[in-house]
Formats: sequence, structure tokens, C-alpha cells
Amino acid sequence: MQLSIVIVNYNVKFFLEQCLVSVLEASKNIDTEIWVVDNNSVDGSVAMVREKFPQVHLIANNDNPGFSRANNQALRQVTGEYVLLLNPDTLVEKDTFEKCISFMQEHPDCGGLGVKMINGEGQYLPESKRGFPTPEVAFYKISGLIKLFPKSPKIARYYMGHLSENDTNEIEILPGAYLMIRKTVMDKIGLLDETFFMYGEDIDFSYRILLGGYKNYYLPSARIIHYKGESTKKGSMNYVYTFYNAMVIFAQKHLSQSNAKIYTLFIKIAIWLRASISFLKRLGSNAIIPLLDFVLIFIGFCGIKNIWATMKANNINYYPEEYTHFVIPIYVLIWLFCIFICGGYRKPVKLAHIAKGLAVGTCALLVFYSLLDETQRYSRALILLGSIWAIISVVGLRGILHALHLRNYEFLPNKRKAYLVVGDYEETSRVANLFHQMGLEPGFVGFVNANTNDENKHFIGNINQLKELIHFYKIDEIIFCAKNITTEKIISLMANLQSTNVEYKIAPQESQFIIGSNSIHSTEDLYTVTIAPLSSAENKQNKRIFDATMAVIILVFSPILFLFQRHKKTFFAHCLAVLVGKYSWVGYCNENKNEQNNNTLPRIKKGIFSPKDIAKTTSIANNEHINWMYARNYKVATDLIILLRNINKI
Repeated sequence: MQLSIVIVNYNVKFFLEQCLVSVLEASKNIDTEIWVVDNNSVDGSVAMVREKFPQVHLIANNDNPGFSRANNQALRQVTGEYVLLLNPDTLVEKDTFEKCISFMQEHPDCGGLGVKMINGEGQYLPESKRGFPTPEVAFYKISGLIKLFPKSPKIARYYMGHLSENDTNEIEILPGAYLMIRKTVMDKIGLLDETFFMYGEDIDFSYRILLGGYKNYYLPSARIIHYKGESTKKGSMNYVYTFYNAMVIFAQKHLSQSNAKIYTLFIKIAIWLRASISFLKRLGSNAIIPLLDFVLIFIGFCGIKNIWATMKANNINYYPEEYTHFVIPIYVLIWLFCIFICGGYRKPVKLAHIAKGLAVGTCALLVFYSLLDETQRYSRALILLGSIWAIISVVGLRGILHALHLRNYEFLPNKRKAYLVVGDYEETSRVANLFHQMGLEPGFVGFVNANTNDENKHFIGNINQLKELIHFYKIDEIIFCAKNITTEKIISLMANLQSTNVEYKIAPQESQFIIGSNSIHSTEDLYTVTIAPLSSAENKQNKRIFDATMAVIILVFSPILFLFQRHKKTFFAHCLAVLVGKYSWVGYCNENKNEQNNNTLPRIKKGIFSPKDIAKTTSIANNEHINWMYARNYKVATDLIILLRNINKI
């Protein structure tokens, strides 16, 4: 056996499938064994591997033992002369493995090898080559100085920025996303250290290769796409803690006792510093717009109050100070709260949600005003005038942000995208049909021929004209058909088209999904025929608001409703379970309510009822279809109808 490939997977089925397709293509001329270790995924990964890749050695764990331990499960059984640790969110070129093996054969001092990685947007990933994270190197990385001096041999040591990304060089730390090692070297230095649950194990492994008397190399002629999903969550406290704690484990293992203590102290300070910065950043980004709204509405309301007081009583101080200091702020807070619950602060901005929130807030204020004692009523007219000003100021602020072209504050952010689909006639037609099944309504879809010698009216151009087609048709996204275009060609095109700022996705052969640059941790950017309105943040929030509201209403009227219940023992338990968020009024159809029916559907709470409770068909065979239709066409009204029709079965 020449090459053993080990892939650890956790809930990235679509990426794993495409990864395995590229791996099998790249290993056609190499005696290869492939191992997939699944860490208890719930997205159907295990079933997919068993069905589509029977030649793969599969280890299906019943829990998540971590990245290092999972790799070691396979590494103890591999037989290849060379061993490759590969992430599932990668695509390899057809000749990547051959180039790597050839290089290691020509360089007997090479213990470990890494390759040039680019992300899903065609941009070079600097972690393709890294330096040993000494306290000094870590400081430059954590402090951000590395961004100011990206080519400095000293300050940019973490990413070895002084070395060209296009030159073969010795490096210190290999990336865990693609780490090739000789089996004889692995037998000598040992397996991955299972103390590392996630992150840091590649640093430790690479360092032990060097300690074993071997060298680590970076080979840019061999390339892979690495979607690098973890980049989308680097601001989370969990990532900060896990990543830097791995650094602490490494320091305690490899540094002297005194240096390890200093390093550990430094890392702990860094954790709190990063966490504080991350918290303040999130707080600022979420609070600055509501704060500006408050200030603008408050100042304008006070001005209106003074004008109204002068007109009404010829006395600018007609209203008492408590009206200005307490009542007006309460009015403004009620408006802002209503904007919030109506989705006015979600991004991208939608003026309809803001108008709805202000309307609800105004109605609430008028109702509250009518319930007050006459001595506490100041002016209904001021509430109405204030609401008009609130609309002007809030919308006006968004208009300024729109004029500044700030992301998520454009008034027409949901404009239909323009796509180019690159492939042959059969595959581009298949992708076009996928768009229809997904319910997408593109602004423009143009088909580009992967064959430059074939002239067909179906196509608007060929693959060599991509840059011109992008500019002429103002393209937002390009979809490559993997059946017709090699990974090598895709990588080259992405690299050459970086200046166009388009997004890229790949349509795997015979698959009902399209994977893209930002979809590793965002199902809203992963195009599948099962993608549904229920997966949107707005509908998930609306569903939760509906559940809680109806639970309260039912509990209020429980003295009457309880009398008509068929299952009186569960009535209050179910109401309270929905109220606290343990259950939803409506969930998927399941024969066993303790199991999620379909792992490709958006995940929701288990339901007291299901769409089947109003469906005419009840066979098991129809459950998946009913669930799919419910998720695909989700509306709060559907939940209301299901609940009302079963109101006596709670």
C-alpha cells in the first residue's frame, strides 16, 4: 500500500461527499486506502458513505471523542507507506497526491509535507505554512502586529510571511487540514496526542517530526481548496478558549517549566483580552444602531414637545420635567422594543419590519395612554407626532447608512443574483433544474461552455471568456459543474478571477446540492433541494414567538379549554413544555417522537403535533414528503391551523 488517507468527519456530509469524489479521482494511479472516521454526525454522513463509497473504510463513532483520538482510531490500522491527514472540507487536485509522493521520494529528509491551500473564494490561506508559536511569535499574532508587518521574518513568523507562497521551503508547522507523513516517521514519533481535543494537535505533531530529526516542507505546486469553516466562528468564546488552551497544553509539554508558566500566563491573559474585545465588538455592533435611534428619536421628540407647548399654551415649559426625563424615554424604549421584536434590527435591514415595529409601538402607547388616569395623560397628539418623527428619523438614519454603502443596510439587499453555470449542456441544464427545485429565482442565469471548441446556442460563451462575461452581465456568482471541470482547473480559474469579487460554488456530479465558499457553517448559503424558508433566522424566531404566545393564550383560557381535552393528563405539561422552549406546537412527522425524522431538514424542536395531523395521507412513506413540504413552504399560519384543528388534543 502506497498511500493511506484518514478523514475525520463531523456533520459536513455535503463537503465530505465532494471531498471523497476528488480523493478517488486523485488516487486512480496510486495504491490507496481511504479511512473515514465519523464523530457521531447527525446529518446522515455515515449513511451517505456506506451507500456511495463502499470501498471506503468507515469507523462510525457513537460519540465525539475529538479530532486527535478519531484520527488515531484509523492511524492504528493504516498500512500505507505514506499517511495523509485530510479535512473533509477540502478538494484536492487530480495530481496533488502524485506530486506530494514524488517530492517525498526525492527528499528522504522530508518527514512531513504540507501544500498550498486556497479558500472557497480563490484566496491563498496563510496557514498553509506556519512557524513554531514561541511566546514572542504568539504575541505578534495575538496582538495583531502580524497584520501590520505581514512580510517581516520576525513579526510575521507565525505564518512565515517572509517566505513566498509560491516557493518550496522548509517550514516548522504543517496544517492539519492536509498533513502528509511517512509511516516510518509516524511509527517513530508516535500518533497524535489525544490530550488535544481540537486545535493544536497539528502543531504538536509537526514539532515532534522535527524533534525526530526530520524536516517539514511546504510544496506550493500541489494545491487544494480548503473551505475552512472554522473561520466563521473565530469570534466565539468557545473557539478562543479551545484554541488558546491547546497552546497551553503544547507549552506545558514542550517548553521548560519556567517558560511554560510564563507562556501559560500570557495565554490566559490573551484569552480574557480576546474575549473582552469580542464581547465589546459584538455589543457595539448590535447596540450602536439602536442607541443612535434612541438619541435621534429622543432629541426630535423633545423638540416637537417644545414646539407643541409653545403653540398650545405659549409656554415652552408647559410640560413638567418628569415628562422629558422619564415619560419620553419610556415612549422611545417601547418603540425600539417593538422594532426589535418585529425584526427591524435583523440584518440585512428591511424597512417593512421597521415600519411594522413603529406601528405596533404607537398602538401600544395609545392603548396604554387610554388606560391612564386623566392626571397622568399629557398629550395624545404628542404621541402621534412623535411616532411620525420616529419613522422619519429611523428611516432617515438607514438612508444615510445606505448612501454610505454599508453592508446589510442597503434598501434592496435581496436583489436577485446573476449566475454563470460552467459545464456541458447536460450538466448546466441539470443545475438550472436544481434552481427551480430549490425555489430560487435568479435575476439572470447564463450557461458557459466548458469546451472551448463546441459552439451551441445554449451557451453565452466559453470558459476562456469568463472574465469578460462577468463584467458584461454583472455576475454575482459562478457555479462550476464538477463533472466537466477538474479541481485543478477550478482552482486556477478562482485564482485568476480574484479581482472580479464574485462568489464561487461547485455542483458535484449527480448530487442534489451545490457547495460554496461560505457554506461550511451556514446552511443558508448551501444550496440544496431541501433548503427551506424554515431554516431562516426570521422564521425560526417567528415560530418561537408563535409557540410562546399561543402557550400563554391557551393557559389563560385553560379553565375552559381543559374541559374539552381528550388527554387531560398531558394538557398543562405540554403547554408548559412549549412555553419554556422544550417543545414546539408543531414539529416534523416522526414515527418515534424521540428521533429527528430527516437530517437534511432544518432542525426544530420536537412537536406536540405535526403536519400529518392535517394531512390526508398518513403512511410512513409519505412522512418525508410531508415534512419537506412543511419546511419548504413554512408559514406561521400553518402552525396556527394545525394547532386550532387539534386544540382538543393537547
